Amino acid sequence: MRIVHSDDLATALAEARIAVEAGEVVCLPTDTVYGIGADPFSYDAVSALLAAKSRTRAMPPPVLVAGIEQAETLVAKFPDSARDLMNAFWPGALTIILPARESLGWDLGETFGTVGLRMPDDDVTLAFLEQVGPLAVTSANKTGQMPATTICQAVDQLGQAVSVYVDHGQSPGGVPSTIVRWNGDDDTYEILRQGAITLHQLSSVVRVKGEA
Repeated sequence: MRIVHSDDLATALAEARIAVEAGEVVCLPTDTVYGIGADPFSYDAVSALLAAKSRTRAMPPPVLVAGIEQAETLVAKFPDSARDLMNAFWPGALTIILPARESLGWDLGETFGTVGLRMPDDDVTLAFLEQVGPLAVTSANKTGQMPATTICQAVDQLGQAVSVYVDHGQSPGGVPSTIVRWNGDDDTYEILRQGAITLHQLSSVVRVKGEA
């Protein structure tokens, strides 16, 4: 386990990349709290990610992407409405659940053929995603405990379960991402978790299930 600082960004990202490519878990900043990430295409890496979190496969992690182009490579159906949401709220605190592309051959847990996608508004993690590709990510804390907003808090909770911690100072914290799921039958979106993006903001772009 080692801590690297984003002041020397090239070195920090290189250390983290080596760990991810080895199937290990890394800790990265996001625009809300610190997250832990792993290679979504590696069953063992995803298992290590869930084990670090003390989470079962019944709660699969979302996937962080560097932008819309990366997102498009992961989904079986990419409706115009999803692109509209991404253009409106990415990078930012919106997770969009869409049908996953079967040819990916990954196993994130009990996803029922879907994938949750988010583009975080954090320069360090976006630079990393551009280098290594999509990452399976969840908040940096043990299940049931408060998410870490500093590297010290992350280390206290996760310890040796994470190989590389990238320290980018105090994270913003605040409200988590809003999670929406696309319904292909009528091209509407269901809010699964109300977070930073409000119903009013969403409904200005797409049709939201249950909306009057």
